Amino acid sequence: MADAKVIPFDDDRSRARRRPGRTAGDAAVRALPGQHGPEDAPWPAVPVEAGNAGEAGKPADASEGVGAAGDRPGGAPGAEGRRSGWERRLAGGLSFLRRRVTGEYEVDEFGYDKELTDQVLMSLVRPLAEKYFRVDVKGVENIPAEGGALVVANHSGTLPLDGLMMQVAVHDSHPAGRHLRLLAADLVFMLPVVNELARKAGHTLACAEDAERLLRAGEIVGVMPEGFKGIGKPFSERYKLQRFGRGGFVSTALRAGVPIVPCSIVGAEEIYPMLGNAKTLARVLGIPYFPITPTFPWLGPLGAVPLPTKWTIQFGEPISTDGYSPEAAEDPMLMFNLTDQVREQIQHTLYKLLVQRRSVFF
Repeated sequence: MADAKVIPFDDDRSRARRRPGRTAGDAAVRALPGQHGPEDAPWPAVPVEAGNAGEAGKPADASEGVGAAGDRPGGAPGAEGRRSGWERRLAGGLSFLRRRVTGEYEVDEFGYDKELTDQVLMSLVRPLAEKYFRVDVKGVENIPAEGGALVVANHSGTLPLDGLMMQVAVHDSHPAGRHLRLLAADLVFMLPVVNELARKAGHTLACAEDAERLLRAGEIVGVMPEGFKGIGKPFSERYKLQRFGRGGFVSTALRAGVPIVPCSIVGAEEIYPMLGNAKTLARVLGIPYFPITPTFPWLGPLGAVPLPTKWTIQFGEPISTDGYSPEAAEDPMLMFNLTDQVREQIQHTLYKLLVQRRSVFF
């Protein structure tokens, strides 16, 4: 299988459109947000066979008494319309597979594969968000329609499903169709299969250098400063924010000159109520914690099924950084004040959402 060529953000070739006559195995690097070409269309049109071509400007499958979609009187779709729809889907699927095999797809220097994310990865995660957790998204319009922004959220749930749900929320709900690029812990990129999927979905290491490059490139970057302290806290401390580190995310936003968007997530704390932590076993396995819940490890793999809680994800008013110079990122007192402001805004919103919530499951 051919590999996609990787070109840095600042290379002029990343803005070039795919030219006709390219050899199999070549792949262009994804352009920056907002720079899409015709090749980005998810399902290409089905070529019209010569024997089926109709009059000029008329669909090939049009016939007397039947519309372009095969509709019959009364609006009921006919067999021709259904067959045409399946043919288009099949052609689109085959075209997608051909591009994967020949390497004619786009990635950026971080490994982000927009086509695979939009058509496959999001399709796999979306039912979990829409049908299982029934995520209610609020305030997504607070994320700017263009340019970079840093989304800062609380972290919980024993397993990091909240990050995936936040990514789906931005991907599906934002009016401008923005994509969220999450900063993940080193452990994510040490796991064989998870590492590759995380890169393809646009995630990268939680380091200031990668975050700043993405922000300067106009991307929406997501960070959860609580880290393992938040995701692995006991159920008795649910919805109590842990320490936000030393304010590294604030200094990154200041240097890049982008707004900070606080995000509060309710519902993740109850999917795996963590009653205990087998620390000795965690050290042996080399993981931050080994959770003990009402179902895990007692029920084995079945205990890994999350409880179907009702989620709410609310994006708050952005905190502007325009009034500060890049040198302000070196001021420790300013870092502390801004970090505390973001943390307090998230905590206050969490309490407000909890008061409004009718039930954990409804």
